[in-house]
Amino acid sequence: MNRLTSTLSNLKANNQKALVAYLVAGDPDMDSTLDLMHLFVESGVDVIEIGVPFTDPIAEGPTIQRAHDRALKNNISLKMILSLVDEFRKSNKETPIVLMGYLNTFISHIELVQATGKDGIDSILVVDIPGELNLESYGISNPNINTISLISPTTSENRVELIANNSTGFIYYVNLRGVTGSSNLNISEIENNIGRIKKYTDLPTLAGFGIKTAEDAKTLAKFSDGIIIGSSIVEMINEASTTKEFDRIGKYIKDMKIAIS
Repeated sequence: MNRLTSTLSNLKANNQKALVAYLVAGDPDMDSTLDLMHLFVESGVDVIEIGVPFTDPIAEGPTIQRAHDRALKNNISLKMILSLVDEFRKSNKETPIVLMGYLNTFISHIELVQATGKDGIDSILVVDIPGELNLESYGISNPNINTISLISPTTSENRVELIANNSTGFIYYVNLRGVTGSSNLNISEIENNIGRIKKYTDLPTLAGFGIKTAEDAKTLAKFSDGIIIGSSIVEMINEASTTKEFDRIGKYIKDMKIAIS
C-alpha cells in the first residue's frame, strides 16, 4: 500500500474527507513552489497535486493554462519536478504527492518515472488517456506509483464500470462539462454521478473542477470522499508572485478544511 492509498484509507476509516490542493510546478518559481507545498500541509492539505507544465494543457481553463505558460518560460522539466519532490521529502515523508500532467511528458521520460522510489511521488494522473488504460498500457511500470483516472458527467455507464475497476489511488470525478476553473456546479447531478461510481468501486471518489468557495466544498464533501481545489489557488499564487506573501492562500485552505470537516 503506497502513501496515497494509506492516507485516503485512514481518512475514510476516521470518517474524514480528503483535501487535495493543486499548484503548477515552477509558477512563479521552484523555490516558491517548495514553500507553497509546505504551506499547503501546514494549512491542512492531505494530498498535494503538482501540475507538470505542458505546452497544450487541454483540460485546463485560462487560469491554469497561463500558469503552465509561465512555468514553461522558466524551463521547468519533469526532472526538476522530481528533484523538487526529493527536496520536499527531506522534511516531509508523509504527505502524498500526485503529478497531474499529459502523456507525452511521461512517455518522453519513462526512465525517470520508473526510477522513482518509495520516497518520491505516489501517483500520476494523466489527463489525456482513456480511463480504461493506465501507465502500464504505455510501457511505464513502477510499483510505487498508482494511476488515477478521470470520470466526467458525460462518461457512459459501461465506461464508468470499466474505469472504476481499472483505477488505483482514487477516482477523480470531474464536476463540470468543461475545463478547470469553470463554474455553475450542478449539485444534484454531481451527487447522482458520484453515487453511480460508488456502485462499482470502494476506491475513494474525490470531486474536482469548479470548486471555489467554502460552501461549494461543504456541499460536495457530503457525498464525495474529498475535494480537489486548483484554479482558485493558482490565481492567488499568481497575484502574490511578486511579493511572495502567500498567507492568504494558507487562510483559504484552512477555511476549506474547516468546511469539509
